[in-house]
Amino acid sequence: MAPLLTPFMRSAAIGACLTAAALAAYAQQSYPNRPLRLIVPLAAGGTTDILARTMSPQLSAGLGQSVVVENRGGAGGVVGSELVAKSPADGYTLLLISGDSYNVNAAMYSKLPFDARKDLKPVALLAASPNMLSVHPSLPVKSVKELVVLSKARPKDLNYGVGGTAGQLRMELLKINTGMMITNIPYKGSGPALVDLVAGHIHAGFFNLVATAPHVQSGRLRGLIVSGTKRSDRLPDVPTAREAGIKGFDENGAYMMMVPGATPADIVARLNRELVKTLHTPEVKSRLAQEGSEVIGSTHEQAVLTLQREIEQWADIVRRTGIRLE
Repeated sequence: MAPLLTPFMRSAAIGACLTAAALAAYAQQSYPNRPLRLIVPLAAGGTTDILARTMSPQLSAGLGQSVVVENRGGAGGVVGSELVAKSPADGYTLLLISGDSYNVNAAMYSKLPFDARKDLKPVALLAASPNMLSVHPSLPVKSVKELVVLSKARPKDLNYGVGGTAGQLRMELLKINTGMMITNIPYKGSGPALVDLVAGHIHAGFFNLVATAPHVQSGRLRGLIVSGTKRSDRLPDVPTAREAGIKGFDENGAYMMMVPGATPADIVARLNRELVKTLHTPEVKSRLAQEGSEVIGSTHEQAVLTLQREIEQWADIVRRTGIRLE
């Protein structure tokens, strides 16, 4: 039989509960009251890492707490994403990931160590950077149509370099949609593949525009098409895939800020406000424009809908290409 509580004991228990509730409410109201971790689940020096380090000083100022960038690469973004998915849902551990990595992983892998649709939620779409199909200028083509014709005339000669699953999926989809005959040369990263493309060791590649644009502007590469629904301001002469008559490349390579799925709505809303303000500061806007990225700064709700739509789009591409990882 449980012992009876004296009036004093009941009062103390009630007081303790009220104190705990008050402290919890204060903790949320005073958020953030300690430094935040911003996990980049890819290698340092890449486009995602550049975006994180460009934003973090302004985001720190807006939140009144340090935002410390940490690179936790591995398995194409899976390792760092899992770390955040399994972190406390208190708003102190953030994930900055490209849609290419996150959405492709969700579509490609039959088994992930977390639920990509539930264990993480997007706070905002930050910026978009299209991808571009480019070729070495020694190749006598100035359009995708000419590349397709050449590939059929030389079916065993042409190749492309790829440093990630998203790039391979794009090229395989391009082959399905155009009948292009070109061989995949796998690399451990898009950086080495791009270096070999510029050097002329491979013929073509579908890489992020931020990394590729300087080489196109200098004449060391020739841009054929960009993904997304509109041309890039940085390379206005390069048509979109749709303009070139190729469907299936309307995705724009958006970057997302994410938090653990159970993070309270008020914390998500606070982070969203600060992220949107950060993205529209002159320093951040200027840096992103220089690199060929476009500021988005979406609402949380828009980010959720975009995430769901793009995972399904990539899942459709996976089904069409037949490529899948266990």
